[in-house]
Amino acid sequence: MAAGSVLLIEQDDDGVGLVTLNRPDALNAANEELHGAIAAVWSELATRSDLRAVVLTGAGKAFSAGGDLPLLDRMTRDLDLRARIMAEAAMLVRDMTGLPVPIVSAVNGPAVGLGCSLASLSDLVVMTEDAYFADPHVSLGLVAGDGGALTWPLNMGVQRAKEWLLLGGRIAAHEAFSFGLANRVVAPGEAVAEAKKLARKLANLPPQALRETRRVLNQPLVARIDAALDDILAAETNSFDEPAFQRNLTAMIGRSRA
Repeated sequence: MAAGSVLLIEQDDDGVGLVTLNRPDALNAANEELHGAIAAVWSELATRSDLRAVVLTGAGKAFSAGGDLPLLDRMTRDLDLRARIMAEAAMLVRDMTGLPVPIVSAVNGPAVGLGCSLASLSDLVVMTEDAYFADPHVSLGLVAGDGGALTWPLNMGVQRAKEWLLLGGRIAAHEAFSFGLANRVVAPGEAVAEAKKLARKLANLPPQALRETRRVLNQPLVARIDAALDDILAAETNSFDEPAFQRNLTAMIGRSRA
């Protein structure tokens, strides 16, 4: 995509792609344009016969701050927009999981909401020491529908996932590593370099052996997605009509403007 795009795509001679969320002034929060681009990029990457692995990161000091507040506000009133965003969420989960090459997330700063989902749907995760995960869906009044509720129980166990999804809070990088949410913790500024190093190792493995082993390892997640994704996204869609969510969102927007 073009240099001015909200999503940048590069690919080196080793077959390693770099996908960068590119709204740094908004901490890579997903507005309508970025959300659509993130959802669509995986099917585009799947057509690249020379692609061997993908690194996913965010421009600037954040991985992603999650959903853009003005977009969430519009979704409370615009039912067509809401339906389209939720359809994109379903496509993102399925296409990211179904990508035929491995994904390494370079979590270079805060990963909130959608940022958690993107990292958790990746095969490997590198975090900087100052990065953290936080999924505030439930505390905001939304069903946690598009990632963490599907992946976190598999990664860190149901009991611990309940605490961090229902009560929220920040999971610091070293804590995320101990929970099984991250594979590496590195110094600030080194996430992309370490992620590229891992991606190149993956890219150099025998393709069929890598692809089929990864497919088997992903079977529990794919089964969970097949069983639960449509139901949980329908529940999240209904959350936008809930008075508690609308009150909390109005308060957040007010604080952001203060």
